Amino acid sequence: MIDLLLAGIENVMHLKYLVPLFLGTLVGLIGGALPGVTITMTIIIVLPFTFGLDPLQGLATMTGVYVGGSAGGAITAALIGIPGTPSAITTTFDGYPMVQKGQPGRAVWLGIWSSFLGGLLAGVFLIGATGPLASIALEFGPWEYFALFVFALSMVAGLTEGSLTKGLLSGAIGLAITIIGSDPIMSVPRFTLGTEFLRNGFPFLPVLIGIFAFAQLMTDIEKMSAADRSSAPLKAPPLTVSHLKVLWEILSRPFLLVWSTLVGIVIGVLPAIGGSAATVMAYDQAKKFSKHPERFGKGNPEGIIASEVSCNANVGGSLVTIMAFGIPGDAVTAVMLGAMTIHGIQSGPLFVSQHPQIAYGIYAAYLLAHPLMVLICALGARFFLRVVTVPKSILIPNVLVLCVIGAYALNNIMNDVVVLLLFGFIGYGLVKLRFPLAPLILGLILGDQIEVNLLRAIMSDPNPWLFVTRPISGFLLALSAASVIFALWQHHRQKGRTVEAEQEPDF
Repeated sequence: MIDLLLAGIENVMHLKYLVPLFLGTLVGLIGGALPGVTITMTIIIVLPFTFGLDPLQGLATMTGVYVGGSAGGAITAALIGIPGTPSAITTTFDGYPMVQKGQPGRAVWLGIWSSFLGGLLAGVFLIGATGPLASIALEFGPWEYFALFVFALSMVAGLTEGSLTKGLLSGAIGLAITIIGSDPIMSVPRFTLGTEFLRNGFPFLPVLIGIFAFAQLMTDIEKMSAADRSSAPLKAPPLTVSHLKVLWEILSRPFLLVWSTLVGIVIGVLPAIGGSAATVMAYDQAKKFSKHPERFGKGNPEGIIASEVSCNANVGGSLVTIMAFGIPGDAVTAVMLGAMTIHGIQSGPLFVSQHPQIAYGIYAAYLLAHPLMVLICALGARFFLRVVTVPKSILIPNVLVLCVIGAYALNNIMNDVVVLLLFGFIGYGLVKLRFPLAPLILGLILGDQIEVNLLRAIMSDPNPWLFVTRPISGFLLALSAASVIFALWQHHRQKGRTVEAEQEPDF
């Protein structure tokens, strides 16, 4: 296996493959960083350009897009508080506050180096543990998927900073949004008010852009000072950063690094879940295991590390599923599977044995894409960090235009732009009422999957006890209960600390 991997790396190092890999990583970084564009849209745009290439060239290009896009989302998430991709949502929680504290270089490079390390660790699992991890995924039926999504939803309690009631209500709003539209199994219209506009429900991307981007932009406009409204250039932030210090911040937390990687890999291996759930789960776990959970959401490096490590580790997990079983783990790997089919390659259990050169070439491309991603970011860091020096009177309209374009380009219909504006005002209203947005997004991500797998389980066997008696399902439901109890205990402890601090006399 080592010999095949080394041969694959040597092969991909040739300019014939290295140049497409570099260009794919560059395009992925740009597409991932632009709010509303997403990795999926980027890889779909790149796909036609790979038809004239040989199979490994095309797959190396798309692997670069996947890796670069996963890391690129953190750039705008940190610098302007708007996630470039849905999986970068949790990076905004601590990345943007760190930038507001005057540390943009630290915030961006914590994300980049975390993506690098998480991706390489996932590469080890991708190469050495494809079989065992994929066999676990095969054991999952609708009962197990339902329990897994419930476990992820139980993290709503852990993601709530202030009022637990408001956090739970926010999560419930997210779940309620997913039931508007046609029933996912029988296609029966629900809560559509007899309009065609609501028949297909609310697409995730415009809702996400509206709730996060629009609400963030409106908040920034409120806080704009007279200096911000002028077009005079602002003082450049510190562009230099000690990479050794940033790396030490990550490596000095080995448990967080390894655990977040495992979360990203496992979620990636399980089809149809995606990077958003992986980063939310890793962020929640980091907060639960942290000695100072109260620091999360205020520029805590642990939040950035957990989010970005799990995000790129999720890429490795998704590649496990497509290469071992021919099942796309998410929309991006679905496009890659289509590219394999176009080139006459059958992905599945016999893929590695029948096409070892291509299989280990993909492994090599995945591993090499990470140092290329760091190199591109190093060369472009000065331009990335200049974003925060642009006057907000110039930056905000441009970002808003990009958001509208991203929403419209999803299906090329104005309805998605209307959805963006509608949820922009809803998100802004929730922010003004001090409702946390993270639980809403989590409910939005998981609502459809919870309903679909619940219905599938009941249609397969109406016995409700199967959710508890099936070992994996029962274990995940037990973890869900434990997660909620632990989060409630953390809230109670934090509230007690706050009361004690207020009661301490001042001297």
